Amino acid sequence: MPIVCPHCTTSYAIKASTLGEAGRTVRCSRCREVWLARPEDVVEEAAVPVMVPSLATAQSAGPDLAAEWEAMGRHEDAAETPVVDSPSISADWPAEGKDAADWPAVAEADAAAHADAAAAGGKRRFALPRLFRLPSLPRIPFMPVVGALPTACAAMGALIIALLVWRSDVVRLLPQTALFYRMVGFDVNLRGLAFKDLKITNETVDGKPVLVIEGVIVGQTRKPVELPRLRFAVRDAQGAEIYAWNAVLEQSVLNPGERAFFKSRLASPPPEGRNIDIRFFNKRDLTGGHV
Repeated sequence: MPIVCPHCTTSYAIKASTLGEAGRTVRCSRCREVWLARPEDVVEEAAVPVMVPSLATAQSAGPDLAAEWEAMGRHEDAAETPVVDSPSISADWPAEGKDAADWPAVAEADAAAHADAAAAGGKRRFALPRLFRLPSLPRIPFMPVVGALPTACAAMGALIIALLVWRSDVVRLLPQTALFYRMVGFDVNLRGLAFKDLKITNETVDGKPVLVIEGVIVGQTRKPVELPRLRFAVRDAQGAEIYAWNAVLEQSVLNPGERAFFKSRLASPPPEGRNIDIRFFNKRDLTGGHV
């Protein structure tokens, strides 16, 4: 059964049993290439020409066949290489003898001739051909600066107004922005409630001093708001909390346009108290253990 070299298509007649099931590595005696011959690569005998050397014959030929191919390659290279007769570069040199002494004069005359030719012809500049042309950049139409400035200012002004008008919604979505509003002098009221007309008075009941705190709660939204408990705290001159208590309002919901009045009393207030804080009860008061 024949096998064919995949590089130079030279065929060799071998026995299929010599390849084995996994195939065998063989070398072509013509191109010296090595490949893996497998049983499924074996060509049918009918498709192989009669004048095909066997693998054993090729291997027995050995170095003689290789030398023959190398000689043929050198012959082909020599035949394809053109030979051009070139005159000797020393053809114009003066011969040895009496003309050898005139060599410096000949060199000076040749240099002078080249200098005269350069002076007569002037300077010649040869333009190099442009090998390639870069594509031109596309032109992008820009908005005129005069027209863009008022538009940008108007957009910035609208954004600032929106941040101020809806600052409660902004802080509710992004709580970290509350510090920014406080820095620029704007308070953010997330509850929609505010204290007004606060008044603190001192009374005496059964010979004991009583501190009376009263005021009004107003709504700042257009929808009903739940009224939380009130938180009162007495602080000393250093701002430390001395005493605190809570109060529940009689009204639980404040509708738009309504007001809620409150009044709370503290018997025997601490003598070191200097300020009183009034605010709404929050979750931090629950974690602190106050009721």
